[in-house]
Amino acid sequence: MDEVNMHSANPVMNRNDPWRSLYHPSVSPKIDIDQYKNIMDVFDEAVGRYTDKKAMTNYGHTFTYTQLNEKVNQFAAFLQQELKLKKGDRIAIQMPNLLQYPVVLFGAIKAGLIIVNTNPLYTAPEMKHQFIDSGAKCMVILKNYAHLLESIIKDTKIESVIVTEIGDFLPFPKSLLINFVVKYVKKMVPAFHLPQAYDLNQALEIGRLATFQKVEMNSLDIAFLQYTGGTTGISKGAILTHRNIIANMLQIANWMRPKLKEGEEIAITALPLYHIFSLTVNCLAFMRYGAQNVLITNPRDIPAFIKDMKKSKFTVMSGVNTLFNALMNHPDFTSIDFKPVKISVAGAMALQKAVSERWEKMTGTKIVEGYGLTETSPVACCNPIDGTDRVGTIGLPMPETWIKFIDDDGNETTNNEPGEICVYGPQVMKGYWERPDETAKVIDKDGWLRTGDIGILDEKNYVKIVDRKKDMILVSGFNVYPNEVEDALASHPGILEVAAIGIPDTHSGEVVKVVVVKKDPGLTAQSVIDHAKQNLTNYKVPKVVEFRTELPKTNVGKILRRALRTPTA
Repeated sequence: MDEVNMHSANPVMNRNDPWRSLYHPSVSPKIDIDQYKNIMDVFDEAVGRYTDKKAMTNYGHTFTYTQLNEKVNQFAAFLQQELKLKKGDRIAIQMPNLLQYPVVLFGAIKAGLIIVNTNPLYTAPEMKHQFIDSGAKCMVILKNYAHLLESIIKDTKIESVIVTEIGDFLPFPKSLLINFVVKYVKKMVPAFHLPQAYDLNQALEIGRLATFQKVEMNSLDIAFLQYTGGTTGISKGAILTHRNIIANMLQIANWMRPKLKEGEEIAITALPLYHIFSLTVNCLAFMRYGAQNVLITNPRDIPAFIKDMKKSKFTVMSGVNTLFNALMNHPDFTSIDFKPVKISVAGAMALQKAVSERWEKMTGTKIVEGYGLTETSPVACCNPIDGTDRVGTIGLPMPETWIKFIDDDGNETTNNEPGEICVYGPQVMKGYWERPDETAKVIDKDGWLRTGDIGILDEKNYVKIVDRKKDMILVSGFNVYPNEVEDALASHPGILEVAAIGIPDTHSGEVVKVVVVKKDPGLTAQSVIDHAKQNLTNYKVPKVVEFRTELPKTNVGKILRRALRTPTA
């Protein structure tokens, strides 16, 4: 079968083509999206099937699927009967990985509300933009950030607020101790005044005494307004329907079938559940397997993170390149027992070859790299987990997913030339919330999503990311892709982290600059350049080396190259 037809022909004409099975026969090319009407059907099935099995663990305390369901029902009744919220109303959730998150998430979905996930690290202006843009009427927020909400709530449509503290769902006296330390010792809860706010435990008690009226939801109803990170301009809300999320959950669950077993898995969930990667992969796809999610509240606290990993006989974990790298660079990492681990999954940013190889050497397990966007719910491609993965690629399209590559004029590339990756499939968003102009820029009339990423097929027809279109560096007419430079330098023993950007140059238009975090305090700029010369053609070799103590990152660990273009003081 011709390569171009396999990956880029009109999807309507090829919807039944079985080409995927040629590459990963252990995975079915078909999924039955219509087996669930909405996300709550998925949740209810898991509760019925895995009743007394562990569902969520945090700070050493666990909810079984039944216990989780009880609190979900209480919260849904509170929203409906006490707050009088109706189907389609928007509710913002702003908290890290805590037991409270899945209770609030599924309770709000059960009440027919639309979830507006909010990054806990947002500033007040970022919060204000998101809440005004989404029209959120209700807010569930960790008290640590409530002072920021107080400063902007008058400018929003938020009518009801529910607050919670880190230890609220933990047993006494642990709950009291953690809340005391966070508030009075670490001083992480600035004073705030929100007189209309309910306490989350109070809300559940109100809901326990109320009678919930079932809300009818169909697959085309909106489930999430999942805001993009805002690193390329004003943050926009991707409209993700129940069908989008269910499709991607089923695609992921299908993909994991060669390794995962129902009722046997324990997943380390370090990426925040409010992020689309962790939300769909860990919270939903792993839940469909009856997995226990071990929620890591602060993955930046590497010593505490490693302690949690040592306590859990985990079988699977997800993460990003920087997280895997940070773990391996801690001296206690080698004390973790990786014997039960079946697979690790990387996404959200490029997985460096040096990190992948070192992880396999140190743990005896592989990191499988996938690819996606908020706009694809998120997974569009992934390497097979049955041993046929190809390091340095993002793998193959998910079931019922089509990929093509286009040039700057919108024409499909030929002869395996790089092009912008476009995705077609049931996981592609409906559009951007109240932004038809922005939607038209990324989704064409046939439903193809332009990702903004440049890719190519390798010799085995696996998709390889070359780089973000906007991050491409142009040196004397030659394209230089930052990922390639970073990958080459990541193998230097004196480099902890590295990022490459382009800077203006009077002779060549741009030259490559790298920003480096040292592992070896004696590392010099010349050593970095010499190492690059051994691995890269001359025009790709960095001409400028800057050392920093850390790289700017999003809350999920993705390096912000745009921020690196701003000189430090």
